[in-house]
Amino acid sequence: MSDPLSIQACTLKHFPAELGTTAPEAFAAARLNVYDNAFAFPLAVLNQPALEHNLQWMQRFARDKGVSLAPHGKTTMSPELFDQQLAAGAWGLTFATLFQAQTGIRAGARRIIIANQVICDADLRQLQSLLQMHPDLQVWFLVDSMEQVGYIEAWAKRYGDSNPQRPVRFDCLLEIGIAGQRTGCREFEQALALARCVHQSPVLALGGIECYEGNLATDTEKDKPAVDALMSRCEAVARACEQQQLFDSDEIIISAGGSAIFDLVVPGLKISLNRPVRGVLRSGCYITHDHGVYQRHLAKVQEREHLQESLRPALEVWTMVQSVPEPGLALLTCGKRDISYDLTLPFVTGYAPVGERVRSAPGATWQITGLNDQHAYLHFDAAGPAPVVGDRIILGISHPCTTFDKWKWMPVIDDNGQARSYITTRF
Repeated sequence: MSDPLSIQACTLKHFPAELGTTAPEAFAAARLNVYDNAFAFPLAVLNQPALEHNLQWMQRFARDKGVSLAPHGKTTMSPELFDQQLAAGAWGLTFATLFQAQTGIRAGARRIIIANQVICDADLRQLQSLLQMHPDLQVWFLVDSMEQVGYIEAWAKRYGDSNPQRPVRFDCLLEIGIAGQRTGCREFEQALALARCVHQSPVLALGGIECYEGNLATDTEKDKPAVDALMSRCEAVARACEQQQLFDSDEIIISAGGSAIFDLVVPGLKISLNRPVRGVLRSGCYITHDHGVYQRHLAKVQEREHLQESLRPALEVWTMVQSVPEPGLALLTCGKRDISYDLTLPFVTGYAPVGERVRSAPGATWQITGLNDQHAYLHFDAAGPAPVVGDRIILGISHPCTTFDKWKWMPVIDDNGQARSYITTRF
């Protein structure tokens, strides 16, 4: 189960300090409503019905495709949301760093993929400690070079010399990469030679093959052949490893899957080998989805898969009009410290007029054109509907990861704006 929030309410941006406690039961009992201005703005909120829909949608997709789901936890870094993902049926969790993985372990995950290279001495010591502390814990990290293997072996020798009663053995996945992009082996012979090196290593065990296809997403007809080529490379390496008996586990993991074109990797996760294969998707952004880049990607997934429904945006940031200094321009209480802006600027998805408990459609011309640290610039046609000071403006996002890391907590609200619970983050 998730660890309880242990910091004071006054240190949490816009947590209602008048409650005098951060106890979840007291928070729910207070029946706070975002329409009543029960919170200060800006405020990042999660929609409970959309969250529940997305949890079930993605788990169902994985089940129907015959693959397992290990959601990437870096998206939310929220122990409460990890609880929900595991309860919904996730096989495990994925992280980018060992620091992140510790939050997943505390949330109850016992299968962890670190979709990155682990090499730092302190991380290796910490991983060794975690494996000894939790005998039922399995952790796989990525390898992509002889140098990495040599570094880990040298560390293990130094560690073993000073800790002779604590033998070192780490599980890993061989990463297949793409030229000019992120980490991973570029060539077949390079990958196969590395697999031999890992298999012969006294401190590493080869558990499968991994890749990341997300950088190939263009939302065009180029996506499928590009992903097919990548997954074919993974399959070729996997078959060669099997033929040469280089895998060190009874079950072979084949893993891929970002949050954009995850459907295209599924066939490559289900290859048939002489021993059991577990295909593992690592999509993370699905849990909240968004109003921008992932909404566009998922429209293509829905089209390719002939799906009747898709994911729903569950994360928004509520803000308030603080000034209308000139016709056609309003300044909002929201800035770069509160909302993602790395892929696109936020979108105006709705507004609640001052004093009203209703969500209305924004004016057709309302557009966020810029962000400062603490301000958002809302431009609109001065001849049309205009916001006024005190209006609540609701902003959608593009890329949930870089909104989550700006908040230590978020209320979970229903469709009527009532706060039912809250989640915390551990960035």
